[in-house]
Order: sequence, then structure tokens, then C-alpha cells
Amino acid sequence: MDLETRKIAFVQEFLSLQNEEIVSGLEKLLRKRKAELFMKNQEPMSRSQYNAEIDQAMKDSKNGRMIKAEDLKAKIQKWD
Repeated sequence: MDLETRKIAFVQEFLSLQNEEIVSGLEKLLRKRKAELFMKNQEPMSRSQYNAEIDQAMKDSKNGRMIKAEDLKAKIQKWD
């Protein structure tokens, strides 16, 4: 069975679930596995890349291209 067929079968079974505990468990598992795969695929940043990003952040700060933490939190809370 190819990946697309497996995904369709999974979605169909998922949609038929009536147990919130199972749905919550699957959501938690999905978030956990996605985070694990993301971390696994991360490559260490080179020293020159690190320094370049710091330099860019300093330029952005100096030129007013930043957002206050409070403003960012308020913006994020509007996402729901």
C-alpha cells in the first residue's frame, strides 16, 4: 500500500472515531513525532552563520526593525 492510500485509510478511520481520549492521544503523538523529526533534521549552525545572524539582529535593532515582546504576545493571542 502506497503512502497516499495509507493516509486516506487513516483519515477515514480517524473520522469515524467517537472517543475523545483516542483523538487526544493521536493529536499528542502527532505533535511529539513532528517535533522529534524536526529536531532530528536540524543541522548545527556554523560559526560564520551564527555571527552573521547576530550582526543582522543588531542592525535590525539599531534601525527599529523589531517588535516588543508584549506586542508579539498580543498579536499571537489574536490568532485563536
